[in-house]
Amino acid sequence: MPKILGVITARGGSKSIPRKNIKDLGGKPLVAWTIEAAKNSGVFDRIILSTDDQEIADVAKKFGAEVPFLRPAELAQDTTPHMPVLKHAVEALKEKEGYEPDYVAILQPTAPFREPRHFKEAFDLLASTGADSVISVAEIPGHSNPMWALRVGADGIAKLFVTGEPPYKRIPRRQELPKAYVNSGHIYIFKTGLLFSDNPNFYGEKTAAYIMEDKYCVNIDNPRDWEEAEKKIKEILA
Repeated sequence: MPKILGVITARGGSKSIPRKNIKDLGGKPLVAWTIEAAKNSGVFDRIILSTDDQEIADVAKKFGAEVPFLRPAELAQDTTPHMPVLKHAVEALKEKEGYEPDYVAILQPTAPFREPRHFKEAFDLLASTGADSVISVAEIPGHSNPMWALRVGADGIAKLFVTGEPPYKRIPRRQELPKAYVNSGHIYIFKTGLLFSDNPNFYGEKTAAYIMEDKYCVNIDNPRDWEEAEKKIKEILA
């Protein structure tokens, strides 16, 4: 079996929702939702937390995540992207423990409503397609479909964004539109080597798309998102 490392990224300096990662959601800390789903999926041979915050680390340990290190402060800024955080985690485990995973997964606590089966089905898709990575996607509603999107030129004239044709040539009925998807941010699993390639990325040349059901596609970035998540809990747990 391949070795799959799950990395939960949870820094302490959340500003839009203070202490967001350990704030109670539906009876448990936000970060616990991700830890439990990942552990119960049976996909990961290790689940670690990358954080700069000791309190978040203590909570994560309580729910079963490893915290083999604290993230350096320079990798926990508002503008810090995921790439150096993931590289740091993989390099630290290799240097300290000689551990080298075949695949890495980004586990963002801000997407709390994944179920264990989502991780399992996503990795099964990755394995069956021979892809370099798998990401979760959500279907774009018909009214937002890119085939109906417009672009406006410097002359003020509107044209269909995809084809460049006049708006009257758009597909008239929503039911006839080809399905379109957007990256939902719930699942990223990719070959570890991609982090250290000439063009470091999380996708590679071949990316499989795992389609998430709409009711699970909640991302918490601000107080309004948090309120929406609290409303959705009953639906998710039903």
